[in-house]
Amino acid sequence: MRNGRREAGERERWLRWLPAALLVSAFVLDLFLLNNVSTFPLLAAAPVLAAPLLSLRGTIATGVAANAVGLALVDLEREPARSDVTAFVSLVVLTVIAAGLNVLLARDRQQLKTSREVAAAMQRAVLPELPRRVGRLTVASRYEVAHKEAAIGGDLFAIHETPHGIRMLIADVRGKGLEAVRTVNALLGSFREACLHQPDLPSVVRQLEHRMRAGIEEASGAETESFATSVVVEIPFDYSELRIANRGHAAPLLVHGGRVVPLEPAAPSLPLGLGALGGDEVPVERFDLPAGATLLLFTDGIDEARDQDDVFFDPVPVLSRHLPPDPEVVLDTVLSAVSRHTGGELQDDAALFAVTLDADADTDTSDADTGTTAEHGRLRGA
Repeated sequence: MRNGRREAGERERWLRWLPAALLVSAFVLDLFLLNNVSTFPLLAAAPVLAAPLLSLRGTIATGVAANAVGLALVDLEREPARSDVTAFVSLVVLTVIAAGLNVLLARDRQQLKTSREVAAAMQRAVLPELPRRVGRLTVASRYEVAHKEAAIGGDLFAIHETPHGIRMLIADVRGKGLEAVRTVNALLGSFREACLHQPDLPSVVRQLEHRMRAGIEEASGAETESFATSVVVEIPFDYSELRIANRGHAAPLLVHGGRVVPLEPAAPSLPLGLGALGGDEVPVERFDLPAGATLLLFTDGIDEARDQDDVFFDPVPVLSRHLPPDPEVVLDTVLSAVSRHTGGELQDDAALFAVTLDADADTDTSDADTGTTAEHGRLRGA
């Protein structure tokens, strides 16, 4: 999101010139109208406009400049009158008020910045730092905090190499704050335990479901309505396929050979915590995993990111071109595109997680080379 932040910073720098532009406009307009219309309201607006845009020193300097412009106009056009005293006193009073507003706004901005920093630091402490390599997979992850939020989000991801293969999780817990953190910690711990002891993917998902329900039963207030959308992935030791259990989450994307295939489930499933409404069956989809392919998982902070026209972001066109087999490149490409789409302002936290199977992995790639696996996102069958 660095590009979006740079663009936002450039906009802020341009906005800081508005008070000066207002003073110049008032001066030119007054001379042009030959004192037929008073431009003192424009001069009075300058320090008030400066309060949210400039520092305290800049706000006071704008007020002083407004008074100086007013005095210059009176001196150029006519003899000072007693009525001018009221106008200049008003400018001084408005400058003092603007300075007070500036102090209050600066304090609020600092408090918000501190809250965001605390939220981001706690989020980093809660989420595990993923290894760069797991078996034949290269791993990359990102967590982007929404600029307008100052609360801890419920996005999480994890990857473990287990006796049953490599297992991955990405999830998005409903809500924010300490309630979401408790659920995130519970799911991460439960997933780690399930990875070691559960023999298959449905059993892993059932353990996560049971942990989610137990948390809901022990909770009170808003936590009793909690749930978590999630995707749990398993890759066997031969790296031949992806086994995916999707619980109401955005479909993962398989990026390979300049194409992107959404790995959609055959039928939707309810999120974790609501599984009792749909029974204990856990559908598992199987997809081909070609060597050199990148699997991308993300939370709704990405696909529900909106532009100024409320159009949602679609990562598929962005990734539908030849990219190096590198998860870092895939994540950077997505985040840069999201930044351009939203103007650098995410509406919600976003977690992204990508793994790339080594291009020289010992897998059967003959079909992929001849094009017969162009539909490598298709179901392989249960």
